[in-house]
Amino acid sequence: MSDPIRSRRGGAPPTPNEPKPAPTLEECLLNLQDLIEHARSMPMSASVLVSRDDVLGIIDEAMRGLPEEIQRARWLIKERDQFLVEARRDANLIIESARAQAERMVERIEIVREARRVADQMVFDAESDARRLRNEAEDYVAGQLLKFEETLEDILAVTRRGRSRFALQKEEEVEEDQDFFDQDYLDDE
Repeated sequence: MSDPIRSRRGGAPPTPNEPKPAPTLEECLLNLQDLIEHARSMPMSASVLVSRDDVLGIIDEAMRGLPEEIQRARWLIKERDQFLVEARRDANLIIESARAQAERMVERIEIVREARRVADQMVFDAESDARRLRNEAEDYVAGQLLKFEETLEDILAVTRRGRSRFALQKEEEVEEDQDFFDQDYLDDE
């Protein structure tokens, strides 16, 4: 049996000894879509019959995949914070170095001024880079959270449609049962 997700992405199937990686949220949604598209149709209805266990299994896989995506976002934030710490430390080292050099060259006022200007520029550049990286990391995290929210909304919409179809089907079955018993009542009169 072929894996529809791997065939859509063009990847090779895993070898028997290779552990199967946890599916991504997108893969879970594609599996859910595939399950619904290939589900058996109900007679005289637009509804389909899907296994509750299959749907819940796919939702469980999606939920297990979410921590990985969140972990990746946290890793990016951690990397950004480490970069900021290193940039500040480097900036402080540069400032200290410039101060030490300036103290050794008190007689050369022009050299001291140039060293301070260079150190200030380096600090400014480091802080600018840190702000840019922080903004990029925050934009990435916001984008990932937006995708996550959209995915959850899609799952919720699919679930609501399925529940609505199921309720409609149950109402139709109840109406058919009532029509059947009404005919028996008419025959008795």
